Amino acid sequence: MATKVSNFSDLIQRVAASCLLHPFAAGRQESGYVETLDHAVIEDDPDGEEYYEYNNSSEDEEKESGVTDVEKSRRMRRVCYDNGEKTKEMVILMDEVFEAVVEMKKAYVRLQEAHCPWDPERMRAADVAVVGKLRKLGVLRERFRRGTRGGGGGGGKGHMVLLREMVAPYEAAVEELKRELKVKEVEIENLKEKLNTVTCLSNGGKKGRNLSKRKVSCSQVLAAPTPGLFEATMSQVKEASKSFTSLLLSLMHEARWDIAAAVRSIEAATAAPENGSYTTTMITPSVIANHHAKYALESNVSRKIFQGFDHETFYMDGSLSSLLNPDQYHRDCFTQYRDMKAMDPVELLGILPTCNFGKFCSKKYLAIVHPKMEESLFGDLEQRNQVMAGNHPRSQFYGEFLGLAKAIWLLHLLAFSLNPAPSQFEASRGAEFHPHYMESVGKISGGRVPAGQIVGFPVSPGFKLGNDSVVKARVYLVART
Repeated sequence: MATKVSNFSDLIQRVAASCLLHPFAAGRQESGYVETLDHAVIEDDPDGEEYYEYNNSSEDEEKESGVTDVEKSRRMRRVCYDNGEKTKEMVILMDEVFEAVVEMKKAYVRLQEAHCPWDPERMRAADVAVVGKLRKLGVLRERFRRGTRGGGGGGGKGHMVLLREMVAPYEAAVEELKRELKVKEVEIENLKEKLNTVTCLSNGGKKGRNLSKRKVSCSQVLAAPTPGLFEATMSQVKEASKSFTSLLLSLMHEARWDIAAAVRSIEAATAAPENGSYTTTMITPSVIANHHAKYALESNVSRKIFQGFDHETFYMDGSLSSLLNPDQYHRDCFTQYRDMKAMDPVELLGILPTCNFGKFCSKKYLAIVHPKMEESLFGDLEQRNQVMAGNHPRSQFYGEFLGLAKAIWLLHLLAFSLNPAPSQFEASRGAEFHPHYMESVGKISGGRVPAGQIVGFPVSPGFKLGNDSVVKARVYLVART
């Protein structure tokens, strides 16, 4: 009986060790069988009682002669404890992974919601949240790898590989930030040059009173309108036009517009001749790529807002001041340009809603935004009714439109400040591409327009200045068919 008890203790230790080494082995639970584990036999007693027999070979006895039962027991407890702790850590880690994934999905949903309607502040906050959740998942991944490698990481080489994997995303982000920094530095230099020019133009007279006669005459020259200032203002017009068109197109997508049908509507609208120097063109939807519909929309906006640009008041009245007293009119226009350049159009129209600029904004808004379009985009005609009543809405959409209207108004004032005035032109549909007078709105690989490209439709007009410099007309190019 004592021998059986001793054998039973050894049997328990061996069975536990085997379970730890082979936890998912199959075929261990079938009834009516005899299972052998390292010479351990468990059988049914004919009388209904179980008995245990332990057969230990002389070879096994020799191998285990130096290990006591106490040491074996301690070793088994240590293995069980270690495996249990690892399993517990992995369960906790997986819970954290699932929680992080759920949080990341919620943050991504908030990022999508910030796009429609467009909310830059919410979008930036949601973007930061998504990046934070992704980084948390990366940390959990590294914890898992360290756990599966037993904390050693596979030695020095494993540590190096793990370190490179962790650092690689940050290195890529740093390189991207360096590229963005270079672009921003170039933009800052350009803005500094423009600021210096505007400062000289704005403060030339005041500085002249305190400087020598030579510097006074120089300040007086800088205080006059220049072709370079006109070119810089035209660049602002281009950016404002792209910004307003992008907002308008996003609202059309949000309202589930058929963009192809909208392009066909633009074609029908431009088929009829209109007054003004901006030549009417036919826009063919078949030649416009789906992702280039924004250029057709921008072409329509430019055509309407530039209409009447050759007249001193955009044909809002019959004034002929530029012909009766041209020199005084040039000076007055440049004075208005300098006074208005630093003004916020929203604040200006809040004080003087019916000034000439306010009348210009009302006229162009009603021409560009059709009643059916406004009702489709916003669900009512509230903004249109306010504009028709002589007021100016304080909405994001109308504010974006005022940015474009101000840029066009400043360009118009500069055009009538210059002597001689700039000569406006546009590219005709189907004309050959001329790099001296035109630039493509689409991206051209290599920077050179390939042969066989012609003008599909004009996007914005160009100007020839008095010093023989040219502000290029923007065109949408298509392949010759």
